[in-house]
Amino acid sequence: MTDSTLRSLIRFPAVRFVAALFAGLALAGPASAAIDPDDLLPVDEAFALSAQAASPDRIAIQWRIADGYYLYRHRISVQTDAGFAAQPLQLPKGESHEDEFFGRVETYRQSLTAELPGQARAGSVTLKIKYQGCADAGICYPPQTRSVTVALSSAAAAEPLVPFGAQPGSAPSGGGLLGNTPGATDALPLPPEQAFRFEAIAQDGNTLLLRFTPARGYYLYRDKTSLKLDAAAAKSGLSLGAPRWPQGVAHRDEHFGNVVVFFDEVEVPVPLGRTHADATPLRLTATFQGCQNDGICYPPMTRSIDVALPAGSVQAAAPPVAPVAAAEAPLSADDASRSSASVSESAAAPQARSEAAAAAPDSNLAEDSRLAAALSGPNRWWALLSFFGFGLLLAFTPCVLPMIPILSGLIAGHGPGLGARRAFALSFIYVLANALVFTVAGVVAGLVGANLQVAFQTPWVIVAFAALFIALALSSFGLYELQLPAALRNRLGSMSDSQRGGSWMGVAVMGALSALIVGPCVAPPLAAAVLYIGQTQDPAFGGAALFLLAMGMGVPLLAFGVAAGKGLPTSGPWMVAVQRVFGFVFLGLAVWMLSRVLPAPATLALWGVLLLAAAAAVALALKAVRRDGARVLGWTTALLLGLLGTAQLVGAMAGSRDPLQPLAGLSGGVAEARELPFRKIKSVADLDREIAAARAAGKPLLLDFYADWCVSCKEMEKYTFPHPSVQSALSGFVLLKADVTANDDLDQALMKRLGIIGPPATLYYTGGGERRELRLFGFEEADKFVERARRATR
Repeated sequence: MTDSTLRSLIRFPAVRFVAALFAGLALAGPASAAIDPDDLLPVDEAFALSAQAASPDRIAIQWRIADGYYLYRHRISVQTDAGFAAQPLQLPKGESHEDEFFGRVETYRQSLTAELPGQARAGSVTLKIKYQGCADAGICYPPQTRSVTVALSSAAAAEPLVPFGAQPGSAPSGGGLLGNTPGATDALPLPPEQAFRFEAIAQDGNTLLLRFTPARGYYLYRDKTSLKLDAAAAKSGLSLGAPRWPQGVAHRDEHFGNVVVFFDEVEVPVPLGRTHADATPLRLTATFQGCQNDGICYPPMTRSIDVALPAGSVQAAAPPVAPVAAAEAPLSADDASRSSASVSESAAAPQARSEAAAAAPDSNLAEDSRLAAALSGPNRWWALLSFFGFGLLLAFTPCVLPMIPILSGLIAGHGPGLGARRAFALSFIYVLANALVFTVAGVVAGLVGANLQVAFQTPWVIVAFAALFIALALSSFGLYELQLPAALRNRLGSMSDSQRGGSWMGVAVMGALSALIVGPCVAPPLAAAVLYIGQTQDPAFGGAALFLLAMGMGVPLLAFGVAAGKGLPTSGPWMVAVQRVFGFVFLGLAVWMLSRVLPAPATLALWGVLLLAAAAAVALALKAVRRDGARVLGWTTALLLGLLGTAQLVGAMAGSRDPLQPLAGLSGGVAEARELPFRKIKSVADLDREIAAARAAGKPLLLDFYADWCVSCKEMEKYTFPHPSVQSALSGFVLLKADVTANDDLDQALMKRLGIIGPPATLYYTGGGERRELRLFGFEEADKFVERARRATR
């Protein structure tokens, strides 16, 4: 038997075991020299097992692993008898390992300490422990089963268990609740008072402001926090409303499931209900829980603070969200003193409760947060597929529609005889390139906070892309056949051939550029996927959501591309006319792109010139038409185009801005009077100043993110903000607008501070804090926007 045959056989656990026992007898020559059974340790020396109870409700199971050997995480399990009601075994995170048989697994080397929480029911318990490990030499032992009896009666007084390799008194090297995670922190845990500071003050007569400050390297659970007023305050008519938590970080906890945590200082306004307006003292008791990064988790901590509440107004507080009582099952003194204690809410399975909560996302969350939570929840694969459906819904928005004439023009530019099959192939290449670049841009935005689509909205990039459309238009008009210098004519001809749809690379390049430049609109699904990537640092799953979203948006493009290829005439004058029409379409796309960087009147003038040119082209084409009906229709079209183009030129000279209402400027600027009185801000300092002023004035605040290149932003300004019901609903608001057209350092700092990946976005603030559940991405119709604004004032 050859070495290669031996290696292929010992990939399987059973064969590895046979090889370990009989290698000296069954193998000959090089194979027996490569794997000598005498070099293998007995299994109980390779994986020395021991167990003891540190308390009646916690059993520690340890393996001392010899050098050159490792244990599989997924092959470890424990069963108990009736003497101990066990909860799930708690195993630390292992080292990632690509196994020849099991694939990607987690393994342990040197030592392993696992914890079995539960409740003692007798003086001792018999554990049935199963595990399996391998040697680096390439041989795996068969699954092992050992029975170990552990005394429980005196465990409460036992010394804390010290993992193998650690010195007595040192901090456990655990991961989260468990300990012994490779690469974990070596720092001694801080006392709870230093690890988690808690403060509370009266923000005003009807609001408390809480401040939680985790030390560096620690984090706080949001949903393990409960608040309570003292009995005297409750009897005097004070009541707590729902805490207004800011946006946290989504975290996949090994025991609590999908949770939200805070790594930095967080301020939480809490509204108060009052039955009297007099100043009064109160005592607030907060119970909360947190952990050390890659270290221990603390038992629930309770702090009480006396607050002097000033006079306020009589009002009822919003009912609080059903709290998660973090201290349902207080730990004993022994548990609280153990630095490696594993703490849960109660003896019941906390992970099941967390997963149940994740299965029903909070309806009060903003749409992007709700979709991001769905991607992290138990039905995450179904949520992933739903992003394809969201893409279909977004396919007919103004951010995606311009891609239809781009793709159709590329198909038409190929010329006659294209056929449905090749048109579909070219369309698929365009959509695929668009989706891949869209995905990469979203993943980069989630991981590093740099939105590539926004970065490409600079004047020189937009002008260059508009020039490309002009080049395509001139090619469609046949102007490259003019008597230009031969070298230049050949170069322009080759460029035209590579971009007019005839080559796969040309279509792919246009698809990629379209993803970056044409439609950088932010919709809730896009914001949700970027939010998920930023919070979980999982670019693979988040990128898959972005890819499906982009492919959903591309499905109508495939249909239009096939229709364009199948419907093209075979050859002759009609094909020439089709190419001329798409030449004007490309010129229109160039004007549309330039509208992002040119003043509105200048853009309106360009539209007028384009329509006049189209009218002239129709008039010239009528010379070859012999049918009277077609000539009448053609001249009517030419006259309408000429009149509209003239109106747009006149309107541009009068200062009009809207191509659909070119003469509005002649009526004295009625449209301008309907604009909301937004005050522009630029920096984080501007925002903080305005928030403080609005809080002092007792007014809600609205912050709108806008950019000249943002199509949905202009929809909001044209259709939503001028609506009388919207203006009435926002009459009591402080209105701010952050214009991020330049995308300079100040713009980027402001967007990064608020977690905004790009406009349009609308944020609401009350009492100095953001109402995160009201955050809006994308366009919203007036009636829905009014309801959102009214919720901000409740």
